[in-house]
Amino acid sequence: MVSSPPEIVLPCLDEADALPAVLRELPAGWPVLVVDNGSTDATAAVAAAHGARVVREPRRGYGAAVHTGLVAARAELVAVLDGDGSLDPAALAPLTEAVRSGRADLAVGRRVPVSAGAWPWHARAGNVVIAALLRRRGVPVHDIAPIRVGRRDALLALGVADRAFGYPLELLLRAGASGWRLHELDVAYRPRAGGRSKVSGSVRGTARAARDMTRLLRGAGLRARPAQP
Repeated sequence: MVSSPPEIVLPCLDEADALPAVLRELPAGWPVLVVDNGSTDATAAVAAAHGARVVREPRRGYGAAVHTGLVAARAELVAVLDGDGSLDPAALAPLTEAVRSGRADLAVGRRVPVSAGAWPWHARAGNVVIAALLRRRGVPVHDIAPIRVGRRDALLALGVADRAFGYPLELLLRAGASGWRLHELDVAYRPRAGGRSKVSGSVRGTARAARDMTRLLRGAGLRARPAQP
């Protein structure tokens, strides 16, 4: 049974303003790995100054950053969340416990906005569509896993190939097709601590991400099979 804490992977692009508050909120004693995804600000320096280990992934893309973080992680369990302060790190402990106890192979967060401005309507609408398509394929989730905990080796073995915004969607599809037990938990979703979201900050960005995810979903050919008891 896993007893050591997960390593927290934070994929970051220009998050120097948000990182100090984010790093202070993370569970004490958990190792933190910041993946600098080609930032033009002081993201890497700020992360290092606050005690985080830093690796660089110059190829832009959320999936590229997450994959690099998984490869570089040293713990058996890995937790992934955004570095913009929008997701409450208090969810990490119960998500971890679901995996550590053996109740789930992958524990994921379902965003619950704390205010009207935390989640723009266009981003929420796109998420509703994608999540509904996932459930039609037998993946029992209501969000696309913006915060998640799983076993590092198992996550890498899924062979997720997308290196852009479709990464979490492909992850869920492959987990479902592999019969993984998924556990979904509500997580408070707050306004970002600094800057603007690369996806949900504009209607155009949301539309582009939703288009790419829908294309991936329709072309993947993956359907969930019953999870093992």
